[in-house]
Amino acid sequence: MNLTIKEIAALFEQVEIRDESLISSVEFDSRKITSGGLFVPLAGERDGHDFVAAAKENGAVATFWSRDLKDAPSDMVVILVADVLAALQTLAQYYLQKVNPKVAAITGSNGKTTTKDMTAAVMATQFNTYKTQGNYNNNIGMPYTILHMPADCEVLVLEMGMDHAGELTELSLLAQPDAAAITIIGEAHIENLGSRAGIAKAKMEITAGLKRDGLLVIPADEPLLTPLIADLPQEITTFGLDRGDLTATITKEDKAKTTFMIQKTKYTIPVIGGYNVKNALIAYALGKYFGVSLANIKQGLAKFQLTKNRTEWLTAKNGAQILSDVYNANPTAMGLVLDTVANLKTDGRKLAVLADMLELGPDSKKMHAKMAHHIDDRFSVIFLYGSEMKSLFNALTQMDSHLMVYHFDKENKAELLKMVQAELRPTDTIVLKGSNGMGLTEVVAALI
Repeated sequence: MNLTIKEIAALFEQVEIRDESLISSVEFDSRKITSGGLFVPLAGERDGHDFVAAAKENGAVATFWSRDLKDAPSDMVVILVADVLAALQTLAQYYLQKVNPKVAAITGSNGKTTTKDMTAAVMATQFNTYKTQGNYNNNIGMPYTILHMPADCEVLVLEMGMDHAGELTELSLLAQPDAAAITIIGEAHIENLGSRAGIAKAKMEITAGLKRDGLLVIPADEPLLTPLIADLPQEITTFGLDRGDLTATITKEDKAKTTFMIQKTKYTIPVIGGYNVKNALIAYALGKYFGVSLANIKQGLAKFQLTKNRTEWLTAKNGAQILSDVYNANPTAMGLVLDTVANLKTDGRKLAVLADMLELGPDSKKMHAKMAHHIDDRFSVIFLYGSEMKSLFNALTQMDSHLMVYHFDKENKAELLKMVQAELRPTDTIVLKGSNGMGLTEVVAALI
C-alpha cells in the first residue's frame, strides 16, 4: 500500500493532519493489525470503537472515528468520519483509482468463486494480478480486498456477492469494472428476491458501474437475461456448452480433471464437471478481452487453484474418496454436482450426504424434493440432514429403487456422523453438499 496518513485524512477534509507516514495496511479486525496500520472500527456484534485501544497495542498508528471526538484516543492519529463503513468504501475507491488496474467483476448464483479463481490464474500468466480472497465479496469484503491490492497490481479480479436487490449496484459503482460476468441464474436467495426473474434482475446490477466500452459475459441458455441486455451499450459475449458466442466440447472427464475443446484447441482444468467448463469459458472470454494469449489462457486454466471447500477432493481415513462441496448450496448447484458424481467412473459405491439448502422461500420443500430427479441407482446410499431434506427423503422413498436412504434432523448430527463413518467403505466415493449454515464441514473433518 502506498497511502500516507495525510493523504487519507484529506479525503475526509482533515487537512490539519499533516503526518506523511505511510500506512502499511488497513484492517477492521484489531487482532490482524500490524505495525503502521490503519484501524477501521466497524460496527458488528460489538462496536469496533471498543477495540481501538487493542488495535493501538498491536501497531495501529491511525484510526477512523465516528464517535464524539472528546472520547477519541490521544496517542494515535484520529481521522473523524461520519460513517465508518462509508469511509472504508470511500478509501477503497480512492485507492482503486490511484493504482488504476483493469478490473474484472464476477457474480452469479453459483460458480462465482471458482470462476474468480480461474480468471485470476489466467490473468496472472501475463499481469500482476490480485483477486478476492476467500469470500470477501460484500460491501465490507470488496473494499477490504481493494485495499489489500498491491500497489503494482495490473488486473484486479473481484467476486461480487449479494442476497438483496441493490447490493450489486453499490459494489459495481464502487469498482467501475472494465469487464463483468454472470455465471448462472439459479435459486440462491430466492427467499429475498421473490423469483428467478428477480434474481436475474439483481445479478444484472453488476452492469451499474461497468465501463460503457466494457464487456459483459453471460450464459447463452438463460432467457431471463435476454430482455435485460437489450439496451446495454457494452459488448456482450454469451457462453455455453452447446450454444453461445463461445462454446466448448467436453472430450474427457474424471475426478482429477476435465478436458475440453474450444474451437480446435484442447484445454484442461483440474476439476470435474461440465459446469466448471462453463466457468472456464468465462475465464477464457475475460482473458482474451484483456489481451492474454491463448497459450497463457491454456496454462492458467490448467494450473488454477480452487478456493477451499469448492469441489475439493479429499481422502478419508479408510481410503475412501471424498468430494467436499460444502461451502454453500442451492438447487442448481446441488443438481449439477449430483449429476457429475452419478456419471463419474468409480471402483466402488457412490454415496451422498446432502444437507438443507437455505433461503429458498415458500417453495423450499418442493425444491428439495426435486433433487430426486438427480438421484438414481448409480448411488447406493443417501444421507439427508435437516428439516427441509425430509421432503427429499419422502420423494426418494417413494421411488422404485434399491437405494438406501436415511434422514437425520439437525439436532442429530452426532448420529449422522456415526452412521456415515460406519457405512463408508475404503472403495467408496462420497459427495457432501449443503448450505454453509448446516455445518457439513464437521462431517468432512470427521472422515479425514
